[in-house]
Amino acid sequence: MPSSPPRPAPQASGSTASGTQPDGEARSPGYRSLLRTPGAWAFVLPGLAARQPFAMLTISMVLLVRHATGSYGMAGAAAAITGAASALCAPQGGRLADRYGQRAVLLPGVVLHALSVTAVVVLAVSGAPAWALLSTAVPAGATVPQVGPMVRSRWAVALDDPLSPLMQTAAAFESVTDELTFVVGPVIATALCTAVHPAAGLVAEAALTLVGGMLFAAQRRSEPHTHQASASEGRAHTSALSLPGVRALAVAFLGVGAVFGGMQVSLAAFTQEVGRPGLNGVLYGTFAAGNMAAGAVYGAVSWRHAPRTRLLAAYVGLTVACAPLWAAHSLALLSVLPLIAGLFIAPTIVTGYSLVDALVPRTARTEAFTWLTGAVAFGQAIAVTVAGLLTDARGSSAGFVVPLVGTSLALVVLVGLRGRLVPAPSGVGVAGGIGHRPPVSVD
Repeated sequence: MPSSPPRPAPQASGSTASGTQPDGEARSPGYRSLLRTPGAWAFVLPGLAARQPFAMLTISMVLLVRHATGSYGMAGAAAAITGAASALCAPQGGRLADRYGQRAVLLPGVVLHALSVTAVVVLAVSGAPAWALLSTAVPAGATVPQVGPMVRSRWAVALDDPLSPLMQTAAAFESVTDELTFVVGPVIATALCTAVHPAAGLVAEAALTLVGGMLFAAQRRSEPHTHQASASEGRAHTSALSLPGVRALAVAFLGVGAVFGGMQVSLAAFTQEVGRPGLNGVLYGTFAAGNMAAGAVYGAVSWRHAPRTRLLAAYVGLTVACAPLWAAHSLALLSVLPLIAGLFIAPTIVTGYSLVDALVPRTARTEAFTWLTGAVAFGQAIAVTVAGLLTDARGSSAGFVVPLVGTSLALVVLVGLRGRLVPAPSGVGVAGGIGHRPPVSVD
């Protein structure tokens, strides 16, 4: 982290030392140093393949159910149930992964997810009633594999140093990777649903989840050990959500989910209104591209301000960027405004995930990460439901109010809970960067 306790002065930036732990190269918070971590590529590439389907799930669900029922409200409800089920079950999966290992949770999970999504497709194309579609959306969401949190936990193991400045770089890299999937995923899903068949997006999502998840699970060497949880039974049964800082971060990530959900439904409705449905994936991809670009820059900078300050500043920027969306009525504006909003999401997510390393012990880190991803999914679930109802009643402009309301409410709560983002003096990680020790930037 940029504000970790001082270390010996790093060598020149052009150092060619191998690995990330010894001496100069490890202290540079650059992506090149990060990706030279021994064994990193072995889990990074399969992790990218395994998380790609998640970016396709919600938009594919919306497009298929809307085609089957003719209602954005019903499509939003199906996507909301999927997201809510994912949000409620993801932390339990993360907790099991911390205790029993990622492979033990992931392998049965991807099989069940593929079967559940297949059931949604079969019911939708066969003209099943709405209640049946909504019922099958529950297992489809509950079995979503939490690959992103698992990859983040593997970085903590690979770097083997909670004070390393590369921990923030790893968080930024994962944010960029996530957003790369959200640039590519919606475009692929929309193209499949509009050019091939409305169910093609979900079919591809199920197949990619199954194959990618198994490839990732096969990487055993980078999998976090589970003996920490079994060595302390009391801690193993304590939820990461019991930590005040995790609850505060979960509120912030709920607001981020409101942005994602509101954008997905409202952009889909807008492109339908202007007779250009094929541009939906492109516009949402522009929003995700802003997120990805900001994440890439954010992770390469050595920040001097404390993480809590950066989180609040990014959240204020996100709220302000969401304000004009409802008044935009042209393709030109809706190609630019979502891009600007995306620029503030990555700093929020990267800083939030980085704070987990300061606030949460390693034995509960995967669970903590899944609480945050679950909060995004739950916020997205609420947003797609509300945005779908508003869009059916008053058009896409009304749906764009949802991101603004969601971030505004979350910002108020986050400001009130900002004191929870300071770890105890004895905590591991980057406690020194949040006020218990003098902050020292790492160049």
